[in-house]
Amino acid sequence: MILPITLTIAGAAALVNIWLMIRVGQVRTSEKVSVGDGGNDKVIRRMRAHANYGESLPIVLILLAAIELASGSETWLWIVGGVYMLGRVAHGIGMDGGKLGKGRMVGTILTMLIMLGLGAYAISIPYFSTTDASTAPVTVQAG
Repeated sequence: MILPITLTIAGAAALVNIWLMIRVGQVRTSEKVSVGDGGNDKVIRRMRAHANYGESLPIVLILLAAIELASGSETWLWIVGGVYMLGRVAHGIGMDGGKLGKGRMVGTILTMLIMLGLGAYAISIPYFSTTDASTAPVTVQAG
């Protein structure tokens, strides 16, 4: 079974993760901090942007996959996945502060709302689904 939404968002997530890693490396180099954060605010901000991304991404991907398996590849799920990724990029940029600092708040709010919505929807599926899983047809693909 192919999950196009989950696969696309997971692939995009890997690219954003690399981008965040590069940003940490750039500030480490410019601030001459090779290990840890060195107490440097710029390094701390970039490291936290990367760590925060890693803290929320797994649950969002799990929820996307579970919902896609249960409900199919619906348009709204594509939109939610895309908005989540945009929010995470905004958060990463916003963590640098300055005039783009509002991106941090935008990214945080989007992430929390998306997690809340996906979580609530996932909880509702077994109780409000119109398909009875015990009688649903099962398709098995060979090879």
